[in-house]
Amino acid sequence: MENHDSFVLHGNIIYTPDKNKFISLKDGWMVVEKGKIISVSAEKPASAAGLPIKDCKGKLIMPGFADLHLHAPQFIQIGMGMDYKLLDWLDGYTFKEEPKFADPDYARQIYPIFVDEMTACGTTASAIFATIHKESTDILCDILAQKGVRAYVGKVNMDTNSAPALTEETAKSLQDTEAFIEKWQNHPLVRPIITPRFVPSVTADMMTGLGKLAEKYQVPVQSHLSENPGEIQLVKELFPQDKYYMSVYDRFGLFGQTPTLMAHCIHLSAEEIAIMAGKNVYAVHCPASNLNLTSGLMPLRKLLDAGVKVVMGSDIGGGHTLYMPHEIVRAIEISKIRSIEHPEEKALRLSEAFYLATKAGGEFFGQTGSLETGYSADFLITDVPDFQQGRTVEEQLQYFIYHGTAQDIREVYVNGLSVKN
Repeated sequence: MENHDSFVLHGNIIYTPDKNKFISLKDGWMVVEKGKIISVSAEKPASAAGLPIKDCKGKLIMPGFADLHLHAPQFIQIGMGMDYKLLDWLDGYTFKEEPKFADPDYARQIYPIFVDEMTACGTTASAIFATIHKESTDILCDILAQKGVRAYVGKVNMDTNSAPALTEETAKSLQDTEAFIEKWQNHPLVRPIITPRFVPSVTADMMTGLGKLAEKYQVPVQSHLSENPGEIQLVKELFPQDKYYMSVYDRFGLFGQTPTLMAHCIHLSAEEIAIMAGKNVYAVHCPASNLNLTSGLMPLRKLLDAGVKVVMGSDIGGGHTLYMPHEIVRAIEISKIRSIEHPEEKALRLSEAFYLATKAGGEFFGQTGSLETGYSADFLITDVPDFQQGRTVEEQLQYFIYHGTAQDIREVYVNGLSVKN
């Protein structure tokens, strides 16, 4: 079964076609052919004839999770420096750890552990920051490709206001970035994404060059936006001519001109939120990181109500876990805290949070993140305890999201192929 991408699954199936509802089937049937979902039905379909059947009776079958913001090199610093705020934390830890990836052998040591843990946690699609080092970034891509998981990976760009070991020469950085794009742009699963670290660490010349590369190759963009008040103030000082933080990215062609992910988006005015919605820029909600670094409580409901596309991210190492169900729960809890002080901001429901972590994030990669006909067969099979077997499928999912662990995820599939060790 593990090496065959056409089969039939029989078990408890659940997914969110939209953010307002779950579709669930107890003892349902899902047909997968050549890595695509052909049908999901209550009865065994005729199209299942001749295909091997995978018996998952009593187990949950759900879409894989999409983690749209994480820093692979920070895997080694998870949980460290959590008493700091963002800029001090970067100086105290991140800018000391990331230079180690100048050594390709170090990347070969760390990145396989990171990728194995990410997939074991049920993440089947991700948008990843690597480091400024092209060779180590290639190594990360090779590992992801060999594993068979879906990812956008960015060679990070930094040419100012950074530690000396992480400050690039602008022209060389752009040259390395273009070579990286050309190498990976046609891979079926692992693709390049333009990745200026954030406005304070890139010059106008760097952003000009990155905008041109995004346009030339039609490559998506990822970065950070309005995470921390100190960071926002620094951007104002560096680019006083721009009205908003996001205006800097926009001016250089890095804000919706191609598909764009902006992490955090905590401290935004109503006008900025409207601009994001108008440009179809994705806001990546990173609940654990926002709490750990005392960045703030993202006004998620405001963004959703304004029509902003919101997805979820673990943001390790600001976040401290790759297990996305914990981020789903934190997103709900943060929305409840905000609703106490802001009654007009209705708290997030589980169907909404699950949708953000599956189909909404999967949309960035195409048709993935759901179990609908025509979607890529990116899914998880999870255990359900004996004492929960009498529950509805939706209740079983609730139990898994709030109380389950990565050990409950028995199998992980991308394009109908097993990717969990």
